[in-house]
Amino acid sequence: MSPALIHAVVFIEGFCSLGAEVIALRRLVPHLGSAIVVTAPTIGFFLLALALGYAAGGKVKADFRRVVARNFLIASALAGAGLSAPAVNGAFAHIQPIWVAYLVVVGGVLGPLAWLMGQTVPILTNEIGARRVGEASGSALFWSTLGSFLSALLLSLTVMQWLGVSAAVWLCSGLLGLGVLMLTPRRREWVASAVVVAGAAGINFVRPTDAVETAYADYAVKQVELPGYVSPRVFAVNGSTASILDDSDPPRTARYVAHLRQILLDDLGFTGREILVLGAGGFTLSLGETRNHYTYVDIDPAIRTLAEARFLSGPMQGEFVVDDARRFVAQTSRRFDAVVVDVFSDHHSVPSHLVTREFWQAARRALKPDGVLLANLILDGRLESPYARGVLATLEDVFGRCGVDVLHRGKPLANVVTSCYASSRPTAASVYTDERNGADIDRIR
Repeated sequence: MSPALIHAVVFIEGFCSLGAEVIALRRLVPHLGSAIVVTAPTIGFFLLALALGYAAGGKVKADFRRVVARNFLIASALAGAGLSAPAVNGAFAHIQPIWVAYLVVVGGVLGPLAWLMGQTVPILTNEIGARRVGEASGSALFWSTLGSFLSALLLSLTVMQWLGVSAAVWLCSGLLGLGVLMLTPRRREWVASAVVVAGAAGINFVRPTDAVETAYADYAVKQVELPGYVSPRVFAVNGSTASILDDSDPPRTARYVAHLRQILLDDLGFTGREILVLGAGGFTLSLGETRNHYTYVDIDPAIRTLAEARFLSGPMQGEFVVDDARRFVAQTSRRFDAVVVDVFSDHHSVPSHLVTREFWQAARRALKPDGVLLANLILDGRLESPYARGVLATLEDVFGRCGVDVLHRGKPLANVVTSCYASSRPTAASVYTDERNGADIDRIR
């Protein structure tokens, strides 16, 4: 094989192997979130499979081009079908417990794909002729790693942003199919490669018309049946309901949104105030509300267009800023009368960097001296879990005592709306006993 052909093939291997890892991490977000406890094991399993592939590739003694072409063809099918939205979503929908579905996706798709790709450089190094082994392997590794570098940038910053995750899946499947054509002149492999790539296109681009994928989330607008609502529709983000809207006059929204509006408009009587909303959802908090000015912050630039076209059927009310919620509150010079935190990464969890003391301190900094922070959390209704107690304890470590309203108390997971004030401070509380009871003195104070 010519050095140019070898470099082209190992470039495709590097591009598609890391591309598969990036795609797999993105596919897991709607089901498991993006916490380090999900991403780190996934990366670890990928690297283990890659290492085993290196060892397996070093043992191949003949038919080098044919073996790599076969590996590319199988990997193209694995990527095109196994990393498609129907396959990953179907695994998590039908396999329980959830960690078994995770192992099916990572161990049954990503791992074998990485193992096949890992064989490429050790095998093709045998095809390099009169050059030193160190020089030959170093050159091959350079082109492979360059492909991985460009894959990380191209897929995350361009393909997924503009065309969606499914386009990234098809691109990797198509490049592996191209690698098959480059490695073998036999018509049988060419036909098989064309069938696999065409099938990948069909699986990834034929989807429900209400489904939209971006680099950050999966979106869908669906008609549902809800008691008391008139033709309700939901704006789903990563498979969970972010907002509800119906055709009533005025429109009805989700219960937690109505509760937030009651606190802001009725209980606090806000008029002419600046309200910051972290996490856009369906932009329903400001729907029909002209008394105050709303600033929405969301990391996904596509969410506004999708919500306006498919959910609100009109322009959202307020200002929209594309940014990470934590970065925005840490860097903004603006001060708000209220900060509403309504950010979720999957069905029931807030991104872990948005529940730390440092985040709540940054959010408090964005408040005016008499401002209020409202946070919509999904916790167990009894607030007994370690996560619920940890989140609330962290909030009160920054703000002092906060109000806690548990909605949907009868469900295992409930919306919990907390109200914390910039004017309060965390202090050590005294415990009243029969021996030392300072209740009357404290009441007077």
